[in-house]
Amino acid sequence: MKKANNSHKDDMLPEYDFKSKKGVRGKYANTLKQGYSIRVTNDDGTVTVKQFVLRENAVVLDPDVKVYFPDSESVNRVLRSLIELIPEKGGRQVAQKKVRYTTK
Repeated sequence: MKKANNSHKDDMLPEYDFKSKKGVRGKYANTLKQGYSIRVTNDDGTVTVKQFVLRENAVVLDPDVKVYFPDSESVNRVLRSLIELIPEKGGRQVAQKKVRYTTK
């Protein structure tokens, strides 16, 4: 098997050495759970600020799971098929379709 040509390595300057650096998984996960805001500057000079909060029922998939379930439809389809296998406990509860993020 032929190795890929990494000619971009030769163009990299010495001050861009990332060999000793290591990424941190989930570095901003807690901040995302608390919510975030977006500032938009309009053409007329006014500023619009929107606050987004992660919904309580939102689920974050790991990358290896996301390969098999790329969207919410595929996840819901599989979970519904698993629900069919679980014996019912009392009345069956039906969840309503909700949006993942809300604005304040």
